[in-house]
Formats: sequence, C-alpha cells, structure tokens
Amino acid sequence: MIGGGLFNLPSDMAAGAHSGAVLIGWVITGIGMIALALCFQNLAVKKPELDGGVYSYARAGFGEYVGFNSAFGYWLSAFLGTIASFTLLFNSLSYFFPIFGEGNNMASMIGASALLWTYHFLVLRGMKEATLVNLVTTIAKLIPVVLFIIVMVIAFNMKTFTFEFFGPGEFSWSSLFEQTRSTMLVTLWVFIGVEGAVVLSGRAKNKKDVGRATVIGLLGTLAIYIMISMLSLGVMPKEELASLKSPSTAYVLEYVVGPWGAILINVGLIISLVGTLLGWTILACEIPYVASKDKLFPKMFNKVNKNESPSASLWVTSGIMQIFFVLIAVTSSTYQALYSMASTAMLLPYLFSALYQVKITVNRDGYNQNEVTRKQLIIGIIASVYAAWLIYAAGLTYLLSVTTLYFIGLVFYWKAKKESNERMFTKYEAMLALIIVVAAVTTVYLITTGQMYL
Repeated sequence: MIGGGLFNLPSDMAAGAHSGAVLIGWVITGIGMIALALCFQNLAVKKPELDGGVYSYARAGFGEYVGFNSAFGYWLSAFLGTIASFTLLFNSLSYFFPIFGEGNNMASMIGASALLWTYHFLVLRGMKEATLVNLVTTIAKLIPVVLFIIVMVIAFNMKTFTFEFFGPGEFSWSSLFEQTRSTMLVTLWVFIGVEGAVVLSGRAKNKKDVGRATVIGLLGTLAIYIMISMLSLGVMPKEELASLKSPSTAYVLEYVVGPWGAILINVGLIISLVGTLLGWTILACEIPYVASKDKLFPKMFNKVNKNESPSASLWVTSGIMQIFFVLIAVTSSTYQALYSMASTAMLLPYLFSALYQVKITVNRDGYNQNEVTRKQLIIGIIASVYAAWLIYAAGLTYLLSVTTLYFIGLVFYWKAKKESNERMFTKYEAMLALIIVVAAVTTVYLITTGQMYL
C-alpha cells in the first residue's frame, strides 16, 4: 500500500478540498476501509479454499461472469496503477535529471520500459526472491516518511490549518459534499493493495496470517496517510499545496527545511517506487493465473515456469504495459489520470467482495451453528455502502472510460469459455454484458466527438 500515492498526498488532497472536507474524507475512508479489511479478514478465515481473493469471492457469490469481471477489473487496476507509478517514478527522477520532464515523455517511457523488463525477469526467477527485494525497499522507504512527519509536527501551525476550514465565504453543505467527494479517488488510490495478502493467500503457510496482515497493514498505513495529508495543511496554505508539482511531499519539506528536504523525499520516493512496482508486478500477474486455473481466463495464463512463477501471465501483462508506455509518450497522459482509472477499475472487485461478506453472513455459510453473525453482517453492510459510494464519487467520466476496457475483456472471457466448452452467459449475465457494450460504445463516441475528455 505504501507506494507512490503517499508522496503526492498533500497536493492531491488539497486540489479539491479544504482542511475540514479532507478530515471528513479521511473519517469516511477510515470507516469504509477498515470495514473492507475486516471483510477480507473474515472471508480469509471462513472461506480459506477461495485463495484467489477478491476475484474468487465475486465468483463464488455471484456467478462466473461477475467473477471474471472482478478478476479482469483487478488486473486492469494492477497494471494501470503500475503504469501510473512508473510515471511518478520518472517524474521524481527529473528532479535530478531534467530530461525526464513530468515522467510521461519519450525519455521517461524508454527508462520505464527498461525497468519494467528488469522486474519481469526478476519475477520469472521466483516469487520468493522478488518479495525479498520488496521487503528491503519497504523498510528503506519508511525512513524519509517518518522524518517528514516529525518535521511537519514541529512546523505545524493551527491558524494555517483552520484558515477557511470548510472553504471561503459562507458555509455550504453542497460545497462540503463536493469537496469530500473529490477526496475519494485519492484516498482509494493510496489504499489499493490492502487486499494484497488475500490475493496471494494461496501461497500462505497459515491462512490466519492473511487476515492479520490485512488489518495490521491497513491500520498502520491509515495513521501515516492521515498525518501526512493533515499536517501538510497546517504548514502551507491550501492553494499553494494544490499547485505543487509531483511529488508534493518533497516540496512541502523543501518549504520548511530547504533544498535538502526535497532531495531526501525524492530519493525516498524512488526507493519506495522501486519496491512498490515490484510488488505490483507480482500481483498483476497473479490474478489472471489464478482465474485461468478456474477456467475463467484462457488456458495460456495457467502456465508456470520451473521456478513456479506464472510466466505466461507475466509475459502478457508486461507486454500490455509496454504498449501503454508507448501510448503515454504519444498522449502525455498524467499520473493523476492514470491513478484515477486504476482506482475506478478496482471498485467492482471491492464491491462484490463486500457483498459476498453480506451474503455468506445472511446464509450462515461457513459459520458454526451457535456463532453470532450480527457483527459480521454490519461490517459487510458498511463495506458495501462504502464501495457503492466510491462508485458514485468516481464520476461518470472515469466509470465510462473503464467500461471500454471491460468491453475488451469479453474477448478473454469468450476464449476461456470456448476452451472449456461451457455456455458463455446466463440470462442476467447477458444483460450485464450488454450494458458494458452499450457503455463502451457510448464512451468511444463521446471521446471521438470531443464531448468527453480524460
């Protein structure tokens, strides 16, 4: 979870909200994400056989096509988020090497391509070796984060924090609502990865560790995220924060302590992203591999090499990311646009995981006869409402843009069903597919006619 998004939190949050709305946004996110993490913890215990995590919960609860879309959506989010992080990485490197610009020019994409294939061959050598590198970089990146928080506590000014607390002029509920809504994709983006232990649960020696890792990881990162975003609003005015370049934490620290602060944060971010990108490369290839074993992705994704790495899935994922690098260099897509699409693609897997928690609790599926289920039902309902709220908060533009990618997923699903000689859709699944097709066609029309922009 602790990746590139953390280092740009101050400006991303300040871009659309004042201190009061940011605080409310974190309260909503904290409640929603804790509920979602507790769902993952409970499902890992009650349904240990579903070791595909967010994908397998959707499939078990709501059928083959919903399960496929959950897996495909997670895959989309994983590689789109990875591409966004590559963009941020080279944006940070541009502090030392200006040739990389904002991380989305040709020089950046050539560098990103070289790093992508380095990760690719590292993962091919084995999952355990790759995760060891991730552990080392995780420890290293926390040093500048802790230092940043200490400096912000010392420099914090309550007058700066409370100035225009809910926005300029008279208080407005509608303005507060829109400000709070603007924080949702940002907060979701920095928490993507909370399900990581669940996705890799099939490789865990002890299933109970999956739930523990999920909850402990969430609470730790929640505390860090809140301190970074809220303390920054007490150091610099909101308008100045919103206008900072990526990574904004570097320039906040530079504002307080001078140039060495920006150097430290940029170095920390580079280390962070080196580890984060490796972790997401692992996650991005794991979901198609697991879904292929369950015959929802084409058989080719099921192949592993002698090191037990999902080699075919990795080759396809890396190839798609390489194509996106070329497109980014041509279109100059921004880090914010990419992470917004990645966050939106993750909404379906999260929603159906929460709904599955509600379903098994109502049906007492996996529970002992005398076991009290009221608490788990409440948790599932809260997580479901939160996930539905996120879909609304994402906005129509990003929701429509993601449907074009889900439309492409129909080819993968058709291929998988053809290989297993199974019927492609039930009646309600056919209706869902039709909705996706109509939404995708509408999106293409709106973009080509200039009526919608990403």
